[in-house]
Amino acid sequence: MSTLFLLALGSVLRTVLAQDTLPSQQSVTDYAPSVNVECPDFSTTSLIRVFSPQNQSLHPEEAAYVSSRQNTTIKAAWNDWLGDGSALGYNVSVFQQVFPKVGMAIPGGGLRAAQYGAACLNGLDARNGSAKAAGTGGLLQVASYLTGLSGGSWVTGSLFFNNWPTIPELVFGNGTLDGWKLDLPLVSPDGDDVFSTDNQYFYGSILWSVISKANTGIDTSITDPWARMISYHFLNQSSRQDFFTNSTAHGAGQLWSDIPQIPAFQQKLTPFPLIVADSRPANSNSTTALSPDPIVYEISPFEIASYDPNLSAGMNLTYAGTHLTNGKADNGSACVTGFDQAGFIMGSSASLFNQIFDFAHNTLQGFNSFGSSDSNTLVYVLQRQLRSPDTFEDSAATWLQLIDGSSNGENVPYGPLFVRSRELDVIVTIEGSADDPNNWPNGTGPLATQSRLSTLLLSSHQQFPPIPQTAADWIATGVRQRATFFGCNPQTPGEYPMVIYLPNAPPINGDNPVANTATFDLSYPTEHTQIFFNQVFTNTISGFTPNANTPDPNFGKCLQCAAIDRARSKVTPTVDRSSICSQCFDQYCYDPANPPSQSELPNRKLIFVDPTPEGLSKIEGFLGDNKFKLVGAVIGLIAFIALLCGGLFWWKKRRDKQMQYTQVRNFHDDDTEGLARKSMNRYQLSDDAVPS
Repeated sequence: MSTLFLLALGSVLRTVLAQDTLPSQQSVTDYAPSVNVECPDFSTTSLIRVFSPQNQSLHPEEAAYVSSRQNTTIKAAWNDWLGDGSALGYNVSVFQQVFPKVGMAIPGGGLRAAQYGAACLNGLDARNGSAKAAGTGGLLQVASYLTGLSGGSWVTGSLFFNNWPTIPELVFGNGTLDGWKLDLPLVSPDGDDVFSTDNQYFYGSILWSVISKANTGIDTSITDPWARMISYHFLNQSSRQDFFTNSTAHGAGQLWSDIPQIPAFQQKLTPFPLIVADSRPANSNSTTALSPDPIVYEISPFEIASYDPNLSAGMNLTYAGTHLTNGKADNGSACVTGFDQAGFIMGSSASLFNQIFDFAHNTLQGFNSFGSSDSNTLVYVLQRQLRSPDTFEDSAATWLQLIDGSSNGENVPYGPLFVRSRELDVIVTIEGSADDPNNWPNGTGPLATQSRLSTLLLSSHQQFPPIPQTAADWIATGVRQRATFFGCNPQTPGEYPMVIYLPNAPPINGDNPVANTATFDLSYPTEHTQIFFNQVFTNTISGFTPNANTPDPNFGKCLQCAAIDRARSKVTPTVDRSSICSQCFDQYCYDPANPPSQSELPNRKLIFVDPTPEGLSKIEGFLGDNKFKLVGAVIGLIAFIALLCGGLFWWKKRRDKQMQYTQVRNFHDDDTEGLARKSMNRYQLSDDAVPS
């Protein structure tokens, strides 16, 4: 394998370093942040926002957006979805000022989770005629928040940076969009031959994106090439015609903080997006799963923040990457912008490498040579001492270390939705996790969140409603295999939100399942994706009929009952639950005193059956058939790209000893930007070396 790496490394280096110029517009080097940018006036503007668990506050722009939607777009969407309410036994006119606040969570799990999340959203989207007719289409339109983690963050980011299209257009393309192109493997899009011309151009472009960032003095990591690979599929600048060229930036330069400029966001058509990432404590060399204790972060279009009591602070996302002391830039008036690349945010939330790489001292060979101190896992965002040193674990660290948002066991991005100041009434779980050997969920994520909420976050977050207390109970009760409502009957209003749980599950009609694929499957034939979508969509709109293999014709009404239920206690006088909704709750609500049984779900097949066996990932052929082939696909090829990055820097340093790629941890040297510009002018790609 080392011989293969060296041969491929030399091939890519010859391809990249022989090239001279890049297009001036939409360049892959737009991935580089800008340094020495003029800072805002610190006498009137603070980049740090501090609050407390007892006196929480949302970012003013977030609060304004959510409030405005709640009183306009969302109110209209509720009326469109429920009509006058008579079908549910209610008079919706009495709920006009108290419609519940809804959030949706899409968990991690690679391309499986991304596809499940998208297909499930399709079944909840009023723009889909079949979903609308079933009564489920409309829940998406009344949602105030959408959270994503890992593969779920890919769906979230893709929806926004493609201007909120319909789900089929997003995934499969239309006349304007080219879709996700999941038949092109994430890390070797031209197939298993890493020496092919197109793969060489692909790797070369990715390397130049990472180099451009390194040249600014910003630390780089293995997350950077991973982020760039994700961007080719989920952002909006790559088509099949230009995938292997540099005629576009392939998502480079698209910033998470630019979401407020997206037309659909400006028109208030979208929920407010939040991406979740975990943090690994400074000086930790652990490559195992995290404990619940480390800080969990959320990234919005306006800030990166944590509502964990031990931090309770946020930083302006536009200037993330700027080193601050007492709220001011270390280098006087020089700030960093452009650090919040959309692909980088999505890649950070999906940066699994903390747990699948274990090289000596957590450092990849090659990366160590250009100064990234822990670059196989780390994503550097915030400066030290955001919050009081006696409670914030990283108060003495220069950089925060962000990794995959599920690293602490919370694979569902619930945290932001339980924050007390957001006051959510309903949380929809679009559960695409793979917790058991057959890649089905078994409650691991919800249980992890329930534990963290009840121990570490009592003062800052709402609590989880009653759920089965072990994975075995999730299996025995059958709630992991069908739509379930948790928290239907709180003892007091506002005790906890209603959690609508929509898990990836075997088809109710007994068909072979095609959606329980492995997290590390890195490509899908288009036919498989279509079958996957159809199966998940059908499950989403069908509910279940106890002791049968047929859909529930009333599930749309039952979903509406669950979504509107919290409004009953907010009006004066309160409204009794209707008989129609009571019948629905008898079937779908989890009652810990009278739990349901898996036996009510007959003939469900659990073992995955590949609908397109001829379309098995070509990556497996490259890595060989071995017992670690699923994990190996990611480890081998991402490590390969990492070695290429490291080798490129080593090769260039040997060729030209005057070129220095040192990672500057502050910007006291005003010549840094000029040096970076000089470096990029010397080593650049040329149009005539790129296939058209």
